[in-house]
Amino acid sequence: MEKIKVSIISYLNTSPFVYGLKHSEIIDYIDLQYNTPAECAVRLLNKDADLGIVPSAAVPSIPDKKIISDYCIGASDSVRSVVICSNQPVSEIKNLYLDFESRTSVLLAQILMEDFWKVKASPVPLNSLNDIDPHRENSGYVLIGDKVFDCENRFKYRFDLAHAWKEFTGLPFVFAAWTAVTPLTDGFISMFNKALSSGLANIPAAVSEHRHTLDYCEAIKYLTENIDYNFDFAKHKALAEFWNMALKLRSKYRSC
Repeated sequence: MEKIKVSIISYLNTSPFVYGLKHSEIIDYIDLQYNTPAECAVRLLNKDADLGIVPSAAVPSIPDKKIISDYCIGASDSVRSVVICSNQPVSEIKNLYLDFESRTSVLLAQILMEDFWKVKASPVPLNSLNDIDPHRENSGYVLIGDKVFDCENRFKYRFDLAHAWKEFTGLPFVFAAWTAVTPLTDGFISMFNKALSSGLANIPAAVSEHRHTLDYCEAIKYLTENIDYNFDFAKHKALAEFWNMALKLRSKYRSC
């Protein structure tokens, strides 16, 4: 039987999912592929993968997709690993450098800058970590994932985007959802969710297997206190609200 191609992001926040999939019976039925958030979306769009943890901003653009899991990468408040870093207050940011790995975080940052903080900032592509210069005046950097842990102490200010979204909307946030472009049996989906659940029940072991720069206890605290994996009703509502705001933002720029 041909294996189901599963695209997964290789960040610390997905390590419980990776652990659960690798250490359960479903590993015999899947081909696990490690990608950046942007690559996950492209692989599903091109049908190079059957199933993936897709960034929220990319889900609507994928034809014939279906969100299949009880779990996601989300946050009920501060997420820590999706931020704008700057040495100025947010009101003084004029140039916003955008992380090249995630359209979701870029869109979220732009929505918050315009509609929550009411700040006009020019978007600038951030092509690599070498482009980060804390000494640039009036500049902010949208950073995601494990790179935040390496860079955050270089800046005076760190604006947590999930916390700002919660203040703005009163809702949690969904950064990525398990999305399929290939029809999957109920039996496979049940086995898949069981594997993810098992990984979430073994976070210390998952942290031990993942390469990261955080202290072991700090990494566990991050996964258990900052990341909220349950894809509940509030997160479904939040995802729909984010899609609506993103559509309005894109329409606004198309009309300019």
